[in-house]
Amino acid sequence: MICAWSATELAAAIRARDLSAGQVVAAHIDRIEAFDARINSFTDRTFARARAEAAAIDRRVAAGEDPGPLAGVPVAVKNLYDVSGLPTRAGSRIYRHAPPAAADAPALARLIRAGAIMLGALNMDEFAFGFVTENAHDGDTHNPHDLARSAGGSSGGSAAALAAGFAAVTLGSDTNGSIRVPAAFCGVFGLKPTYGRIDRTGTFPFVDSFDHLGPFARSAADLALAYRLLQDSDPAVGGDALLPARIATLDGWFRQGAAPEMLEAVDTVASALGATATVTLPEAARARAAAFCISAFEGAQLHKQNLRDRPADFDPATRPRLLAGALQPAATIYAAQRFRAWFRDQAKALFARFDILLAPATPCTALHLGQKTMVMNGVEVPVRPNLGVYTQPISFIGLPSVSVPVRSAGLPRGVQLIAAPGRESLLLTAAAKLEAAGAVTAPLAAL
Repeated sequence: MICAWSATELAAAIRARDLSAGQVVAAHIDRIEAFDARINSFTDRTFARARAEAAAIDRRVAAGEDPGPLAGVPVAVKNLYDVSGLPTRAGSRIYRHAPPAAADAPALARLIRAGAIMLGALNMDEFAFGFVTENAHDGDTHNPHDLARSAGGSSGGSAAALAAGFAAVTLGSDTNGSIRVPAAFCGVFGLKPTYGRIDRTGTFPFVDSFDHLGPFARSAADLALAYRLLQDSDPAVGGDALLPARIATLDGWFRQGAAPEMLEAVDTVASALGATATVTLPEAARARAAAFCISAFEGAQLHKQNLRDRPADFDPATRPRLLAGALQPAATIYAAQRFRAWFRDQAKALFARFDILLAPATPCTALHLGQKTMVMNGVEVPVRPNLGVYTQPISFIGLPSVSVPVRSAGLPRGVQLIAAPGRESLLLTAAAKLEAAGAVTAPLAAL
């Protein structure tokens, strides 16, 4: 089935004229039209554009040209990316009728220049403030592996569309875990690069201190290709990826509260990579708390005028958290930022000893849609703020992380591979090694 092919396989077949871009796009459009009513991953469909782009790719191939490494590959993006001709609404009602974007966001434009074909914009938590993609305006996104369960968030539409076979590469954003959580829940690969590595121009912000852009893919090779295309250069590519890696599993905070199947997934990855050491990243719980404070404060500043003028137009799940952020005293934010510098130094000291750190991406597998609480360490806690317990301390200091989908007989499980800033290629090499060993895999969901 064409929709199960990887991006690299599709592009190679199109360049070799074994498939046409028109065929590939038609197959993906048919699958979206047949099944997305169950998933609700797309908020906007740009099918006329996709057909036109596919025709242009086929003309270039017929003329003997190489359209690029993503020749004819269907892609889609979280609806906080500018897409030419569409309003950039970031999951909101407030910006639903904003003037349409005049051009694609630079990150999307890079994929298009590489031959990709744009299928549409994808569902998300309003203003990227959430981990569940339960959106009061656009509806909930369902997990393709179990329609009763959450796809995670805030980039839930991006992960679900990929797992469902609606696109071969998708783009999302990650502030506190919004790529890694849905990648884990939906059983796909997701990369949160080093902070600042990918140009965020043309995307709707949430928290400037923590916002990252990144790709989702169903193979390590596709993830590496998408990352290479999304940024100008990667100085770590080359020899760094060939070094023998010193790998350790994070203990303490990163194992407390995790379900047994998640700890088993981490152990599976550690075993496949030959990692036996365990280490502690000090004060990770405090890092998570500081990230919460800064996120709510910065998000509230961005939306303060609309909170005053149009409070009823916010998602009821988003509004109270932004209001709480607006009421934080400045002293709290100063303290959180001072702590951030200290915490960064602790991570730097660990990376003097180890190249890759391992941790669960989420404390559990995908929860049921609408579920309000879960149990961690024997205590009932709210779902929405706690799905990112293991991702927030990592994005708090901008470290690169790949969520890999660990092979499972049940619901998907995700494990984070974490490295020092700028060492994405090392993580991508490790992900490829895990995939080759059969420890991780991203199967297409059976719809």
